Amino acid sequence: MATFFLVIIYLAFISLGLPDSLLGVSWSLMEVEFKAPLETAGVLFMTIAAGTIISSFISGIVLKKFGTGMVTFVSCFMTAGALLGFHFAPSIIWLFIFAIPLGLGAGAVDTGLNNYVASHYKAHHMSWLHCFWGVGATLGPIVVAQFISRDNSWRSGYFAIACIQFILVVILLFTLPLWEKIEKIPKQENENNREDSTSTLDETYLENQKPWQIRGVKLALLAFLFYCGAEAAVGLWGSSFLVNVKNLSIDVAAKWVSLFYAGITIGRFITGFITLKMSNQRLIRWGQIIALVGAVLLFLPFPILFSLAGFIMIGLGLAPIFPCMLHETPLRFGKKHSQTIMGYQMAIAYTGSTFLPPILGYAAAKSTIGIFPFVIAGFIAIMLWGSERLNGVLHKKEIKRDTARVI
Repeated sequence: MATFFLVIIYLAFISLGLPDSLLGVSWSLMEVEFKAPLETAGVLFMTIAAGTIISSFISGIVLKKFGTGMVTFVSCFMTAGALLGFHFAPSIIWLFIFAIPLGLGAGAVDTGLNNYVASHYKAHHMSWLHCFWGVGATLGPIVVAQFISRDNSWRSGYFAIACIQFILVVILLFTLPLWEKIEKIPKQENENNREDSTSTLDETYLENQKPWQIRGVKLALLAFLFYCGAEAAVGLWGSSFLVNVKNLSIDVAAKWVSLFYAGITIGRFITGFITLKMSNQRLIRWGQIIALVGAVLLFLPFPILFSLAGFIMIGLGLAPIFPCMLHETPLRFGKKHSQTIMGYQMAIAYTGSTFLPPILGYAAAKSTIGIFPFVIAGFIAIMLWGSERLNGVLHKKEIKRDTARVI
């Protein structure tokens, strides 16, 4: 039953990924239809993400009162309804109105499912969970691109995605009794599916520490901030960069951006197997290096195919970083504080998604979208710096604890 339960969680993450990549590939047509400036996409994106931040902060209360299954069902229903609203929106104001439930629908279920899997399952399940988010994020722009190339309509693409979302809503509705049964199973039954990765930690070392004061927490938050900023910015502005700088058509640019999400999806599927042989720390480091190389390819004066390779490399590089950082939380900071720090990490991750892409959009509107690859490379470089500093802090902490034991 626990395995079938995981399948339901994977389907829920498909529904989370479906809307995430739609705005970026549709905006080139939206801005013409609504006569809106380029930076409006950043504000609209920020509205969606702000709703996600709010719902993630209150997720603990909501999940405790209504249960994970019901929250997942309602959240998926909200996003499906919001996408349908985008399809019928008569003006830009209505896009902002429907952006609110679109954002609120994502936060609580995202935090709840991430915390459950990080606490109860092995690292490869976390990678595969986010792989299914990538399935949704990859499918979204592909569907929209087909409608754009066929009848130059972004609205038809949103309607098709809303229909897919409603199918997932029906699946979640009929599986609600399964969630209730799983939640009644003693916790130990599911915990057997996950190795105790924190068994080597000296929990007494952190006993009197407040979560925010633990060394390394701020560096971890920095890495989450710029990871999500980089991922969201590529998804939002990648198509505009390809259209305005690389002179690609809108539908071709949309398909190229979908390959970025495909890189994330495929990379996370492969990462699930690699975690059996390689540590999360090494996967995070190599992912950041690969993503940085991909960003550099975008601004070098090479043939256009190198830009395509750059988008794919950024996606492949980013693939292992987020799930591995989430899964490392109990090992890095101890079981006692992991749930609280997980909340910090999700909140700061959404903050990066909310504010960094609009900042890039504002700067591009005042200068040129040609700054896109330089900013993305900067985001990834800062993330790499913070992650490596965190590794250094944790290494010193281990040495200090080992020394204390010897003394």
